Amino acid sequence: MKTRIYNCVLAAALLGLSSCNDFLDMTPTDEVSDITVWSSVSGAEYAVNYFYHLTDYFGQFYDDSDGGQCTAGMTEGLTDMIKYGDTNYSKNHYIPSEMSYGEDAVLTANYVAVYLGNWDYVYEQVRRVNEALSNLNQYATFGEADKTRLRAELRFFRGMLYFDLVKRYKQVIIYDEDLSQMQPNKALSTEAEGWDFVYNDLKFAGENLAESATSNGRVTSGAAYALLSRAMLYAERWEAARDAAKAVMVMSLYDLAPTYAEAFTSNGIESVWEYDYNSANDVYHTWDNLYAPGGDQAVDGNNQTGGLANPTQELVESFELANTGGFPDWSEWHSTEGTESEPPYAQLEPRFHATVLYNGSTWKGRTIEPFVGGTDGWCQWYVESSSNGRTVTGYFLKKLVDENHSFLATQYCTSPWIAIRYAEVLLNYAEACYHTNNTTEANEAVRKIRSRVGLPYTDQSGDNLMAAIRQERKVELMGEGLYYWDMRRWRMADTAFTGIRRHGLKIEKLPSGSFRYTYVEVDHKDMNFPSKMYQCPLPTSEINGNQLVDQYPEWQ
Repeated sequence: MKTRIYNCVLAAALLGLSSCNDFLDMTPTDEVSDITVWSSVSGAEYAVNYFYHLTDYFGQFYDDSDGGQCTAGMTEGLTDMIKYGDTNYSKNHYIPSEMSYGEDAVLTANYVAVYLGNWDYVYEQVRRVNEALSNLNQYATFGEADKTRLRAELRFFRGMLYFDLVKRYKQVIIYDEDLSQMQPNKALSTEAEGWDFVYNDLKFAGENLAESATSNGRVTSGAAYALLSRAMLYAERWEAARDAAKAVMVMSLYDLAPTYAEAFTSNGIESVWEYDYNSANDVYHTWDNLYAPGGDQAVDGNNQTGGLANPTQELVESFELANTGGFPDWSEWHSTEGTESEPPYAQLEPRFHATVLYNGSTWKGRTIEPFVGGTDGWCQWYVESSSNGRTVTGYFLKKLVDENHSFLATQYCTSPWIAIRYAEVLLNYAEACYHTNNTTEANEAVRKIRSRVGLPYTDQSGDNLMAAIRQERKVELMGEGLYYWDMRRWRMADTAFTGIRRHGLKIEKLPSGSFRYTYVEVDHKDMNFPSKMYQCPLPTSEINGNQLVDQYPEWQ
């Protein structure tokens, strides 16, 4: 019950064609011309299939050095949720911590353009989409229904690309399929014009793609409207966000999975937009290698150290008590002298147990040991330069790491990247309803999210309702690449992530077999989010090559 996104390699195999690269160059060659490619449905679909890999590029599982949510690891590592524990200087080690400290000498325009921007790559993809649309318009000789469907697919991907640009840069350069307008010197749009462009592309896709989630693996109307609901929250176009989310809801194709843990399995009813991997076709990721608990190296054969990103104590304390709701009193475990009392992990709600691995939890049939000298181990931040898979917070990431993946069998990771879940659609709807004074519907959406994990809910209004929506987005969507961007669009990051330090628990096993838990800082300096970080800087390549643009004032 979802849109399944396939890598171009797999699509080529399905279509019986020779390779992914044969048709990616839109310039005619001696072997095949644009006219030949675009004159048949199968050839046009093959050319469009290239763009399906973009779902992978914008997902958390994408770990190459030139893309993804952030080239400096998970964007949650720039917040109070996650701490990267290794001080070796690389994108999955110290750089996320360095960026979170936000010092002016570090956060230069060039630095941020490299580690948080994606301007050059995305515009290369925009060019390719526009060339494809131009070719479709010029050369397609098949029926109008297929032309409209393929045009809608291409506009879906262009809308996705421009959404990512506008959310990062605000003022961007708009190009469409009129290739004569692709000039080296072109001015920036206004932010409103950028959001108009995103809206029109995704709305067209939603109106012209099939509602069926079994549409041969191609993007659907549900995926388009779901992405539109997300984009319009960033644009603060509340009615458009509400209507887009509602369009997904009334399809009755999607629902919340029976349990939270089941929401991340392939082919689940909660998946609205999904990218599937297949190691037989060399379509895989290395998420598990990077983030599985450190003990998997010795016990299960992980060929990397693992354990790079550790949940913080602040994240752990964001989860409520199971059944009753509300938060436990953590003051005893805030002692820098330590306590032998067991933290109230067992009392916490199901999302905690599906998200965080803690001392004594079960993983792959063994007990997690995040204590000093344990199988998974503990590392003191900034004192020990290399964590070697050990945790600096006393916790490891469980969510999105595949417990059924045996490194002894294969190093390849093939769990799906679910780009949008129905739970997010409900929360998008709740937030949009809050802003359009549909309080009853907003409360109903929040209640449905909480009911799935057995938490009670009392209707809220005003600021309390918005606080409830933010709380649910934080814990429900943790690790899915949204929290950092949510805090930016809410304009809360400069206060929430400034002047604070993240914490964890140092755990020591005593001769008696019990444990001492000591509250520790896992930062050696305060976090800082300067206001200029609300807008990514233009890259030097654009400023030097385009006479009609200047660097944004915040970055001059």
